[in-house]
Amino acid sequence: MKMTTIIILVCLSFTALTQAQAAEKQPASYAGSVSCRECHEKFYQLWATSKHGLAMQPYTLGFAAIQLTEHQGEIVIGKEKYRADIVEGVVLGTGQKGTTKYKIEQVLGGKNVYYFLTPFPKGRLQTLPLAYDVNKKEWFDTAASGMRHFPGGEQGQAVDWREYPYTFNTACYSCHVSQLSTNYDQKTDTYHTTWTEPGINCETCHGSAIEHNRIAKATPKGQPLPDLRIIRTKTMTKVQRNDLCSSCHAKASPLTLEYKPEERFYDHFDLFTLEDPDFYADGRDLGENYTLTSWSMSPCAKSGGIDCMHCHTSSGRYRFKREKFNNACMPCHEAKVSNPTEHTHHAATSEGSKCISCHMPMTAFARMNRSDHSMLPPTPAVTLVYQSPNACNICHKDKDGSWADTFVRQWRTRDYQAPVLKRAGLIDAARKRDWRSLPEMLAYINDPKRDEVFATSLIRLIPPSQDQKVLDTLLAAAKDPSPLVRGAAVQALGLIPTTESLQSLVEATGDEYRLVRVRAAAGIAAFPKMNAPPAYQKQLKKANDEYLASITARPDQWTSHYNMGNYQLNRGEAKKAVASYQTAMKLDPQAILPMVNISLAYAQLGEGEKAEKSLQKALKLAPDNAAANFNMGLLKAEKNDPKAAEKYLKKAFKADPQMAQAAYNLCIITAKDRINEAVTWCRKASDLRPQDPKYAYTLAFYLNQKGEKAEAIRILNALVEKYPGYKDAEMLLKEISK
Repeated sequence: MKMTTIIILVCLSFTALTQAQAAEKQPASYAGSVSCRECHEKFYQLWATSKHGLAMQPYTLGFAAIQLTEHQGEIVIGKEKYRADIVEGVVLGTGQKGTTKYKIEQVLGGKNVYYFLTPFPKGRLQTLPLAYDVNKKEWFDTAASGMRHFPGGEQGQAVDWREYPYTFNTACYSCHVSQLSTNYDQKTDTYHTTWTEPGINCETCHGSAIEHNRIAKATPKGQPLPDLRIIRTKTMTKVQRNDLCSSCHAKASPLTLEYKPEERFYDHFDLFTLEDPDFYADGRDLGENYTLTSWSMSPCAKSGGIDCMHCHTSSGRYRFKREKFNNACMPCHEAKVSNPTEHTHHAATSEGSKCISCHMPMTAFARMNRSDHSMLPPTPAVTLVYQSPNACNICHKDKDGSWADTFVRQWRTRDYQAPVLKRAGLIDAARKRDWRSLPEMLAYINDPKRDEVFATSLIRLIPPSQDQKVLDTLLAAAKDPSPLVRGAAVQALGLIPTTESLQSLVEATGDEYRLVRVRAAAGIAAFPKMNAPPAYQKQLKKANDEYLASITARPDQWTSHYNMGNYQLNRGEAKKAVASYQTAMKLDPQAILPMVNISLAYAQLGEGEKAEKSLQKALKLAPDNAAANFNMGLLKAEKNDPKAAEKYLKKAFKADPQMAQAAYNLCIITAKDRINEAVTWCRKASDLRPQDPKYAYTLAFYLNQKGEKAEAIRILNALVEKYPGYKDAEMLLKEISK
């Protein structure tokens, strides 16, 4: 099984602290937002009452009296019942062991939902199981509303509120405070978390104000400051402003803990794209995605004409008054703003003539409303095929997609839906691992007009192989103008051990963006015995150091130790890998991936019994896990137990009908006494992975044994033509053609 790199979702940049520094160093020196008030009272008041300023606040009776309604009744979650008592400031949990009071200490959010935090042992702040819907003014089950896709877990399964994804210190709720330091002590598994102040403060975007304040106080009143010593968003480039907002408003995985204003997003983060099931095939939001992925697809954003602060203030407010809502689309779309009816076919003062109604329709997830920032026009044709929401039917709920599709085709002579439908089809096929459209997928990635999000998604979805067309596409993508595309390409090349791919990886360790360097180093780490030219040694070391820093940046997350275990296992350091996987399992006893991969480490150490026990543990927790069943099947085959091996491999293939490796191994096992079944399994493997010549070669081998010589020769001829250097195929063809 391939060693998979998974870094759990984090939505905030953090103060630059390594684990060793965290225990002794507090957040960098900041003055706090109150220090801005003396000179900037107007802006202070705008910030203090904004959703950014109130992103987190202490729970008080005053807050409860104004913002909440009393909780009537109880909410049943699992085997327990919960009720919020807003006067006492607690959530009451009643179960078999009686009633427990959980103090409400902090409040998160408030635009659509209020979440509540309670202190837990070892310094944790835990999200309480009840949240409050601001719009409906009702209490609800936090976890049930937000079914998420967590690494190693099953889709659609609610996470228990006491588990780590709902821990403030480790999850993305840290976007709600400023200058956070988690201060995690790995030895005691304890947090000593600190932050400068709750909410997103002035210095989050403007940097430390200490020197600015000192200069301001020393400058006579009415005179300009000789040196501002503060970061101004007005003087930032559009890209810098977008990156600043994206440090929180992105579904991303962190590479560092040290993002600062004016720095580049892809030096500190990687972005989730449509390989993630939280998106529809056309890129519309399905789960909670924080804006940047859809924003990156926006023609308006791509034009370079606007940035986040074109429409929003730095405190998050909308810049344009309600009566002049459409002015946000000026000056680029002046004709349409001046005469909306001609463009929208709706009354000028209606909701249908607001630009955002059609181009930024509102949907909801976990009771949180969010606008689609792709700004694409309504595509009901995609709704009909992939169930993606469209603006027409969001308003006209009594109508269906066919009705909407008919109107947009009448109103627009150009079929603007066709390109969206086509690329959504490629994503859908890749998700289903239907490779009949592989040539079209590769052509899309190669197209200079490709969208970077869709190209990245396809690169991440297409299985890496030594198919020359796939390899050529990845090699070209490794030189793409987008660091997001380059990063995905070199990550895929790291799984293809060819001279060309390794050369590309070595070159990529010198890329100007850290994301690309880190992904290249991860690929090279799988080949520890590789000898690179001396001229590259310095940049290889730097990239490797950056890679190790990226996977150890969050020692409180199981994924960090899982990834370190993979790194160590690839280097042949099986004992170290075992220790890393054990730490991962300690942090999350339900995580399946470390249980599977520790079995590989035990196997390397010759400890077969421990390997089997680890897989048994994984299968007890997740009986249908494809990877666990597959590896158990291989382990049983090595122990010369073909009957058990066949059983587990069939379970793996049932759990994942696209797992060509399982079909291939079933072919090898059944060939000993059931040649017909073996050929069937080999054919499945070959059909699933036509770009992998090994499967077609094996199919030809067993077809010949079965007596179907003509078909075997046909397959081998095609292989030799497609892969001229494939010696095994040439030799078998020569042998059976006599």
